[in-house]
Amino acid sequence: MPSVASKIPSVDELKALFPLTLPIPTPDTIPDLITPKDFYREENLLRNPQSFQAWWSAIHTARESYAAEIKLEPSDLSESSVALLGPLATPLARISFQRLTYLYESALVHFPNSFKMWKSYIIMRMSFVLGKQVVKKRAGGRKKFPEMKDALVDEREDLEQWEGGLNGIIGWEEWKSLIATFERALMWVPNLPRLWLMYLSIFFHPMCPPIVSYTHARHTFDRALRTLPPSLHSRIWVRYLLWAESRGGPTLVAVYRRYISVDPSVTENFTHLLLHPIDGKARPLEAAKLLLSLARKAAKGEYQSPEGKSPYQLLGDWIDVVERFSDEVGLDVEETLQSNAAVAEAGAKETESEKEAAPASVDGKLIRMAGPAVTVDADGKILPLYDEDTDFKSPRKLNIEHIIHKDGFAVYKDQAGRLWTGLATYWIKRGEFDRAKETFEKGLDSVLTIRDFTQIFDAYAEFGESLISAMMESLSDEEDEAEAAETEKELDVRMKEFEELMDRRPFLINGVLIRRNPNDVQEWEKLVALHGDDDEKVAETYTKALETVNPRKATANLHRLYVNFAKFYEDGGTTGQAEPDLDSARKILEKGTKINFKTVEDLAETWCEWAELEIRHEQVIQQVLVNYDEAIRVMQRAAAIPKNTKINYHDHSLSAQTRLFKSLKLWSFYVDLEESIGTVETTKTVYDKILDLRIANAQIIVNYAAFLEENKYYEESFKVYDRGVELFTFPISFEIWNIYLAKFVKRYSGSKLERARDLFEQALEKCPPKSCKPIFLMYAKLEEDYGLAKRAMSIYDRATQVVADEDRFEMFTIYIAKATANYGLPATRPIYERALEVLPDRQTAEMCLRFAALERKLGEIDRARAIYAHASQFCDPRVNPQFWSEWNAFEYETGSEDTFREMLRIKRSVQAQFNTEASYIAAQTMAAQQGTRQAENNATEEASDAMAAAEREAGSAPSFVAAKQTTLHPQPQADAAASATATTAANADEIHISDEEDL
Repeated sequence: MPSVASKIPSVDELKALFPLTLPIPTPDTIPDLITPKDFYREENLLRNPQSFQAWWSAIHTARESYAAEIKLEPSDLSESSVALLGPLATPLARISFQRLTYLYESALVHFPNSFKMWKSYIIMRMSFVLGKQVVKKRAGGRKKFPEMKDALVDEREDLEQWEGGLNGIIGWEEWKSLIATFERALMWVPNLPRLWLMYLSIFFHPMCPPIVSYTHARHTFDRALRTLPPSLHSRIWVRYLLWAESRGGPTLVAVYRRYISVDPSVTENFTHLLLHPIDGKARPLEAAKLLLSLARKAAKGEYQSPEGKSPYQLLGDWIDVVERFSDEVGLDVEETLQSNAAVAEAGAKETESEKEAAPASVDGKLIRMAGPAVTVDADGKILPLYDEDTDFKSPRKLNIEHIIHKDGFAVYKDQAGRLWTGLATYWIKRGEFDRAKETFEKGLDSVLTIRDFTQIFDAYAEFGESLISAMMESLSDEEDEAEAAETEKELDVRMKEFEELMDRRPFLINGVLIRRNPNDVQEWEKLVALHGDDDEKVAETYTKALETVNPRKATANLHRLYVNFAKFYEDGGTTGQAEPDLDSARKILEKGTKINFKTVEDLAETWCEWAELEIRHEQVIQQVLVNYDEAIRVMQRAAAIPKNTKINYHDHSLSAQTRLFKSLKLWSFYVDLEESIGTVETTKTVYDKILDLRIANAQIIVNYAAFLEENKYYEESFKVYDRGVELFTFPISFEIWNIYLAKFVKRYSGSKLERARDLFEQALEKCPPKSCKPIFLMYAKLEEDYGLAKRAMSIYDRATQVVADEDRFEMFTIYIAKATANYGLPATRPIYERALEVLPDRQTAEMCLRFAALERKLGEIDRARAIYAHASQFCDPRVNPQFWSEWNAFEYETGSEDTFREMLRIKRSVQAQFNTEASYIAAQTMAAQQGTRQAENNATEEASDAMAAAEREAGSAPSFVAAKQTTLHPQPQADAAASATATTAANADEIHISDEEDL
């Protein structure tokens, strides 16, 4: 038996098997091409050479026959040889290939324009050369006209794949013959895209010869684009781009450049391929310029990302490329400075040219109306100006700083943190640490939000830490002492800078907040507090704040800046070690009084603080009279009344100084100052001015009257009260009336009774019901003490008619008590009767209980029982058990069996009246809140009321229930015992109606 090694043919032996179909096989060149079995077919085709159906049937039959035979014939070659030869590994396959080629070529002589025949012929040749095609199952349909991005994804999944195939070196002649067949077919039917796609698919085969799969493939793609109409180009471009991706290098760049000039939608995919090439040579400069161009177009609305990215996200992708490939993309420091200078110079020239007026016409023929001349295309559309920064063919590097300022900070002000950190990272990657530090500092001094500040500060701190750690590592490995000393010195400088950065963080945050809102008074105050004991910085901060803040846009308490700045000079600095500078403090407050604050109250507070400054100052130097007069003069300046006093205090169109004379805060401070250090006459004058301006409140009235009373001006104080009750209405005047009447009664007692009565009547004339109760009680007390009891009772009677409903019960109670004390118990009956008529239901029951108790005291049992019966209609037994227990006790003590039964009947009827779902829920809620349960009440009644217990026992017979025991179904003893137990445990609240009560 021969060995396996003896069966392995050499490469030359394998090559000698080919070509098989070049030239085209005929019976003259290959004797075995036609067998005796094929004579009938040949004769039939010779008789019908123009019958397409005859040729098609013969070819189809032969293909099926040869395919079945090929499957049954094993190969006598080794596995490696079979892998090289693919479908042509057996002699039968090779002769079948030649026979089928002969048939197809013979048919195409008669039908050279038949697409069906050419397609079948090419598929047959492809099956013998490329191998068996793998059929993929696809879920769902495909879009008819997808975007190129989606088309690339779909086509990448749908690319043809084959099993086996003829090696491109061994079977080069057959590959060449296959390509020649495609060329012949396209010569006859050039405008059919399916043939072009089949032709292009062979270039993706892994065994395609390199001489075909590169230059020839590119030429074939170009020919397809030139031959097919533009509507079909998208089908070719998808394969073209995928083929370029598989080849990479200059081929990828050239093909993609051609396509994005027509359709820029795949530019993002192109940049990704440039940054992640298959050959390992990235093109970051070209990718960066493409991304920058996309970001600018997207910002103008001329480009929409297929991946849904915003213009800022495209710019962020550009920044990522710049950070990653800093040396390949951007300029160094010197070149950047030169470029910045050139840009600034160009901008200045452009500004000057815009200022210079251009002549409307140069030669009398052209009049330009809309700016300088622009370049247009053939259609008249304006072409964009050439920009070398976006020209991906230009090798010039980018000025990163200028681009970030122009396309970043000028457009995306809310993303300043990311832009500053990206620029600083670019310099760090280039090793320009000083420039990076300068960039971080500029960012910290320019951002307007805490978010951006946090991004920059964290990146700055991380940069400082990494730099220090790197220097420490290099110092530990350093052997040269001189270089080690220099490194250590630089390390000390870096650590000191890092510590200073950490110490500056509160100041930097405060600076961000002030830049965001320069009119934020609270942040200026925080900055002053941050400076601590540094008096020079504190004074500088106050000065800058007062120069910066706009009074009309400032936040609350702007006046505190002036006041605190003045106190700073008054106290001799923050530590108090310097000499107090009162003149500077006065100048600051003087300046503050001229500021048009948003509110008048701030201006008034400034004047008050100035007066307090003068008062504090005289306490220090013991010049009481002089300095007190100075404080008075300050307040007189502040409270000067203009000639026109009809100014509206709430008219914000007027300045604060114009409305200051109507500030109650200012006048209140002024009058307090006069009361403390002025005379009675000056104080009265100030109070009178307040009343004349009609800006006084109730407290001013009370204070003025109390001041006059303290100085023994009683009648004048009562006149002030009179003016107060004229100025104000209820409910504000109620407090004034209350104090006025109490003071008057205390002062004159009963000596001016008629005048006091007039005052009370005047107070009650316009008093609302909810406020008149205290005045009525005070009025009645006056009559009881100094007048007639009859008038006092009439006042109480008026009060019960006038007061609010919630006070009426208490008023009746007081009225009844006073009537009892003056006239005895019988005189209160009419009062009780009227109370029962006017009081609400829930208070009527309580009043009825008191009325019944009165009648019991007077021995009127029947009247008391009638009162109980009247009140019962308002009392639900489940909600008001107290009422029914009292009535039950009353009947137990004074009633009979008939009256007791009548009481029980009324109770059942009332309970039935309240027996609704809503009232039941209300009853349960009330019972739960009061902590009472009906079972506990029953137990109490059993213990205390024997008659009620007897009544329950009498009514404990079972009511109408379903029969459980009959003659047919006698009840067992166990069931009988259980039934008896259930009967005993019946509901104690169940109402039992006797038949006798219905008679």
